[in-house]
Amino acid sequence: MNLAHVHLLITHLPVFGSILGAIVLAYGLFSKSNHTISASYLVLILSALGAVISYFTGESAEELVEQIPGVLKKRIHEHEEAALFALISQIALGLNALVGLIFNLKNLNKARLIAQIALFISLFCFTVIVRVGYLGGQIRHTEIYETSALPNNGGSQSEDRD
Repeated sequence: MNLAHVHLLITHLPVFGSILGAIVLAYGLFSKSNHTISASYLVLILSALGAVISYFTGESAEELVEQIPGVLKKRIHEHEEAALFALISQIALGLNALVGLIFNLKNLNKARLIAQIALFISLFCFTVIVRVGYLGGQIRHTEIYETSALPNNGGSQSEDRD
């Protein structure tokens, strides 16, 4: 196993963690259960840690995949740029969840407000991270962006391969 393999495995954590954390958090807010809210914060913090690991193993994955014939550097670059924005968003989510966890455990006044903010940020992060995954999938999964049923203008490709 190498860092590219770790990258491919761990990238799913922020995707599913952000939406699962949001669902659990929404339920915790609805049911007014501090235990459920605390559990959601742990999921969201884990999601943020997954985003950090995923981002920093991405370079190793890039080094391996850019040598494969048919891989477009343009797609790697798009994925990398989106990943940086997602990383920043996920770190903000993780920090918000950490603060929320502390406020929740100490039963402080602003705990519910911080939970509502965390819910908003987690839903935002989910949309951002799904886009990152979509762009990452395009690097090796041509079925995502190419359709064999459409003519390709005489067989020429419109994208540069370098």
